[in-house]
Amino acid sequence: MRTDLYQGHDYYNLDDLLTEEHKLIRETAREWVKKEVSPIIEDAAEKCVFPRHLLPGLGEIGAFGPYIPEEYGGPGLDQISYGLIMQELERCDSGLRSTASVQSSLVMYPIWKYGSEEQKQKFLSKLATGEMMGCFGLTEPDHGSNPGGMTTHFKEDGDDVILNGAKMWISNAPFAHVAVVWAKNEAGRIKGILVERGMDGFTTPTMHGKWSLRASDTGELIFDNVRVPKTNILPGRDGLGAPLSCLDSARYGIAWGAIGAALDCYDTALRYAKERIQFDRPIGQFQLQQKKLAEMITEITKAQLLTHRLGQLRDEGRATSPQISMAKRNNVDMALTVARDARQMLGGMGITGEYSIMRHMMNLESVVTYEGTHDIHLLITGLDVTGLNAFV
Repeated sequence: MRTDLYQGHDYYNLDDLLTEEHKLIRETAREWVKKEVSPIIEDAAEKCVFPRHLLPGLGEIGAFGPYIPEEYGGPGLDQISYGLIMQELERCDSGLRSTASVQSSLVMYPIWKYGSEEQKQKFLSKLATGEMMGCFGLTEPDHGSNPGGMTTHFKEDGDDVILNGAKMWISNAPFAHVAVVWAKNEAGRIKGILVERGMDGFTTPTMHGKWSLRASDTGELIFDNVRVPKTNILPGRDGLGAPLSCLDSARYGIAWGAIGAALDCYDTALRYAKERIQFDRPIGQFQLQQKKLAEMITEITKAQLLTHRLGQLRDEGRATSPQISMAKRNNVDMALTVARDARQMLGGMGITGEYSIMRHMMNLESVVTYEGTHDIHLLITGLDVTGLNAFV
C-alpha cells in the first residue's frame, strides 16, 4: 500500500486568510483521508468498487452537509470550510469527493432549502451522519446539457403521484436510501420529489464499464408507475431554477475539489523530480522539468485565489451562478492540464497504480463533463459578459 506523504502547497500564503477553525477542519479531513482512504484507494479503483465502509467516517469529519445548520444535524460551518473538506477529499480521489458533494449539495441542500419541516426532520440528521445516503436525479438518457427537455413525469392520483421515467449517470444511486428526483407534472412544471428505496417500481441498476470514477458507485434510476405520497414533493420551489440552484452548490464544491486533485499531482511530480536521477542528476534540475513545475504551481495558485474569493462571496450571499460556473470550468481544466504534465514528468511510471496521477487523469475526464460540461460553462460566461444567449 502506498504511503501518503502529502503535506500541502500554499505558494501565496493563503493560509493567512483562514481562521484557526478552517485549518483544524482541513487537517481533520486530511488526516482521516491519509489514514482511512489513501491506503486502499488504488485497490478500490482497480477493482471498480466504492468502499462503502467509509460512509460513517465521512459523516464524522463533517463531509456531509457541512453548512447544514446544527438544528438539523449538520455542523453549521461556512462555505470556506465546505470547500476545504472537498479539496482534501478530491486530493485523494474525485469519486470520494463526488459521493460527499452529491450528498451535501444535491440531496441535503434541496431538502434544507426547499423541503417541508417534516421532510427536514425526517431526512437531514440521518443524511448528515451517513446513516442514510441520497442521490440526485436530473440527467436523463436523452437529456444531459438540456435538462429542461426531461421526459420523466408524474400525474396526480388522490393523495399520491404516479411517477414514470428514467435518470442516468447518477452518483450514489446503487446504495441511496432516497433520491431527489426532478420530474414534470401534468402541466409541464418541474418539481422535486423524494423517492425512497423500497417504493414499488423504483429500481437503481448499477452502471458498469467505467474507466473514470471507478471508486464511485454510479447507476440509473428507473421509475415504473412508482406511487409516491404528495407529502414527498418539495414544496419550497419548482421550475428548472430549483435543480440548477443545487448544481450551483455542487459546482462550487467541485471548484475546490479540482484544486485538490491538481495539488496531489503536483506534489507527486515535485517529489519524483527531486528523487529521479537521469544523466547523473535529479530530473528536477533540468529546465523543461522546472518549467512544468513552475507552470503547475502558478495555475494552482491562481485557482486557489479564484476559489477563495468565491467562497467569501458565497458566505456573503453574493456569488452569482456565472461566477460559480467560471470557477468550476477553470479549475477542472487546470487540474487536467496539471495531471497530464505531471504524468509526462513521471514517464512510464506515471501510468502505473504506484502513483495517483493516472487515476486523477481518468477521474477528471468525468469531472470536466458532469454538472455542466466545459463548453456549456464557457457559454454561461459568454452569456453573462455579452448579454447574448447562445443557447437559443
